[in-house]
Amino acid sequence: MINRLLPIFLCLTLVGCRNIQRETATPTATEPKAAVLSGPWNMRELGKTPPATWGPRGNFVQEVYYDGEALGGKPTRVFAYVGRPNGSGPFPGVVLVHGGGGKAFLEWADHWAKRGYVSIAMDTSGNGPSGRLPEGGPDQDDKTKFRNFTAEETREMWTYHAVAAVIRAHSLLLSMPEVDRKRTAITGISWGGYLTCIVAGLDHRFKAAVPVYGSGFLGENSVWKNSSLARMDPEARALWLKTFDPSNYLMNVRCPILFFNGTHDFAYPLDSYQTSYNLVDPKLRHISIVMNLPHGHIWTFPEPEAFIDQIVAQQRFPRLAPLRYADGVFTTESTHPIKEAHLIFTQDSGPWDKRAWTTLPANVNGKSIQRRFPAQPPPTAALITATVADDRSVGATNTAGLRISTDYISIAE
Repeated sequence: MINRLLPIFLCLTLVGCRNIQRETATPTATEPKAAVLSGPWNMRELGKTPPATWGPRGNFVQEVYYDGEALGGKPTRVFAYVGRPNGSGPFPGVVLVHGGGGKAFLEWADHWAKRGYVSIAMDTSGNGPSGRLPEGGPDQDDKTKFRNFTAEETREMWTYHAVAAVIRAHSLLLSMPEVDRKRTAITGISWGGYLTCIVAGLDHRFKAAVPVYGSGFLGENSVWKNSSLARMDPEARALWLKTFDPSNYLMNVRCPILFFNGTHDFAYPLDSYQTSYNLVDPKLRHISIVMNLPHGHIWTFPEPEAFIDQIVAQQRFPRLAPLRYADGVFTTESTHPIKEAHLIFTQDSGPWDKRAWTTLPANVNGKSIQRRFPAQPPPTAALITATVADDRSVGATNTAGLRISTDYISIAE
């Protein structure tokens, strides 16, 4: 008997000219609509094209500096790489947000430019191409992110500056004539995924979003719950969670979004992950949980790329129906033909990154999948994963080989 259902609607298992000139553009006509909850950010101002200084350009990538938020009463600048495909466009655009210990990655911007996107990979830690900027914003180390602060100091905090830098990067991207304003997306990795969760709930100009690893409810379960957050004064911790936890903004997401994570992620465990994406409208949310997904600045996973490709092209992305369990049998159905499928389950409890999981082949009949549960005790979590078969009839983009998943459910008492 199912005692508790943890509905996770999982769909997929499974960034020159040496004469620098100053360009001050006029505000665009694509200012983001105010979110239901916009927190401390002024969305009208962030929706304007920021003044920018363009620097050296290589084959696909050019350096740029643009205005950030004031820090300590002084102006700041944000450094970024902008990638451009060959040709005149218009091209889709993508905003690329690095994680902790990362930077503005030239290679990430180049990667997406070669895929046919105008890309912007900004630095969110106050650095330029060669180190700390004299006019840079706050650093991204944990001592800075989780320092004690008051409400009056909210606009001095790293998350405030980083979110503003990401939204301004989008505004700059939208001002470029080669960008198709109706086809822009955002993806971020780890802390960049955390930022993507917030930004997707604030900036409704995006058509697709993919936070990799990142989620909210960091005060309920995360690698920071008993470390950096625990070291804060209670009042500052409560203010941080109220202002800067993505759980305050995810319910405002208005575009299709893929949450991409692993079963054993050390930073963003599956319970907080589930609670986070359940805030998003089920018609928009896609979840991809991958067995033993490595955690790092990895921007070549096929599923996030395919998701953005298909959403901006207005194509249907592969999806499995929510997992069902009755009479000892797990079942689901796919929107696309399936090559192979597996039942994945754990009977352990405790920290998610320490649990052992078992994988068993499932029966595939066209788009239907089922597997009888063979063991006792019942699983504390179970899901079905599948690999999509090659079928061009369902859309122009080949989705063969993509890893998709169901929701996971708990059956143990």
